[in-house]
Amino acid sequence: MPYPRVGTTIDDRDIAAIGEVLQSGETLSQGSVREQFEAAFRQHIGTRYAISVSSGTVALELAIHLLNLRPGDEVIATPQTYQASIQPLLTRQVTVRFADIAPDSPNIDPARVAEQVTHRTRAVIVVHYGGLPVDMDPLMRIARDNGLLVVEDAAHALGSMYRGRRPGSIGDIGCFSFHSSKNITTLGEGGMITLNRSDWAERLRSLRANEADMVLMKREEGSCGSMAPVPQALYPGNAYTHECLGVLRHGTNATLSEAAAAMGLVQLGKLPDLVARRQMIAARISAELARYDCVRLPAEPADVVYPYHLFTFSVDSRKVDRNELVRQLAVARIETFLRYFPLHLLPEWRAQGHQPDECPVAERSWFAEHMNLPCYPGLSDDQVDILVAGLSQAISKARRSPSFLRGRSGTY
Repeated sequence: MPYPRVGTTIDDRDIAAIGEVLQSGETLSQGSVREQFEAAFRQHIGTRYAISVSSGTVALELAIHLLNLRPGDEVIATPQTYQASIQPLLTRQVTVRFADIAPDSPNIDPARVAEQVTHRTRAVIVVHYGGLPVDMDPLMRIARDNGLLVVEDAAHALGSMYRGRRPGSIGDIGCFSFHSSKNITTLGEGGMITLNRSDWAERLRSLRANEADMVLMKREEGSCGSMAPVPQALYPGNAYTHECLGVLRHGTNATLSEAAAAMGLVQLGKLPDLVARRQMIAARISAELARYDCVRLPAEPADVVYPYHLFTFSVDSRKVDRNELVRQLAVARIETFLRYFPLHLLPEWRAQGHQPDECPVAERSWFAEHMNLPCYPGLSDDQVDILVAGLSQAISKARRSPSFLRGRSGTY
């Protein structure tokens, strides 16, 4: 029962779309198919702009660049995410303040965010873990009351809904991933940035096409020192015709290819069926777990749509040895991954002063309670049956002994 290497299904429609692009004789880079994919995506998410890029990591890098952070600024982030969510902040002279996750959810706790706000705070980076939407309304109130920008890492959240809105349209910037493991893919890699500001959209289009992000002033004379005059009518974008008042960052080539965009269009059309399959598998697993008093599922409010990019649950560590449960699932040939190790305890963040006990809920969760199970459209019904049966046996074998329980106290 492998953990997903491919989080979607690929069929003749995907192959045909790619073949049509390859045989069209049109450009394979920066063409009309990419524009169609971006248009369909922004309509799905509900934002004015959707800018495709080469990966979800690049989407996050460019989003953080748009924040215009200065030395001494602070950014609030969750510890429960993949390292790419905040890795670009390592190279900036800013302070990251980690806000713990909620007691009943793998997502950042708005109450903890409020505690971390200072006069230096400029932004909050939230992650819709596993596709379960963050409780965005209270978080956005905190952000607006304090003049903060909000970046939504929605890499897991394509297909989600929060009170009638799509993640990626609620904050200031949304970032999506089309990696092979995600809810849809664009030939293994790809990403999208969603937003409503026209000035940011213009900057993003320039940055992804190798143009430097700079402030320019038109020269009165098209010359550079002792060099010959440059005809401005012939070279309107030439550097000799402008003075550079400040370079913020060089651009990069983050182009999503036409073949990748063609696959993305097809995959986006299949998204409702892909989500429905994930939800069906999740319902089977949840029904099995409901039989046990030693298991807790994340709180799932009635007004959200949860596409189960990851199937996550927690065990009561007083009653079940989580590490033994992982071992027993491995014996049953059910592959699991514990996602993700608390970011503030990684060496690169500890080098910046972060320490254990900074986010106790996230730490307790990862070290003793947290579990992920395979849940993706490629699982057959027979595999789901095997998974459910193996899970039942593994939980039984991982239960604590009565003598262990008598020596323990505390709350779940």
